[in-house]
Amino acid sequence: MAKKNKRPVNSAPSFAATSAARTEFAPDYTTVKKDLARIGVLAGSLFGLLIVLAFILN
Repeated sequence: MAKKNKRPVNSAPSFAATSAARTEFAPDYTTVKKDLARIGVLAGSLFGLLIVLAFILN
């Protein structure tokens, strides 16, 4: 019968001690939302311009 080797158990630090010392992470994404809205409006208007140009040029 083969011998089973037992691996040593790692003693990991408890998460209770580290979570109490951590501060709350609450990023502010208002500028990101504004930029994404601006990109969406710009992309939509350029796409509409391409459609209008396709009808005019054909």
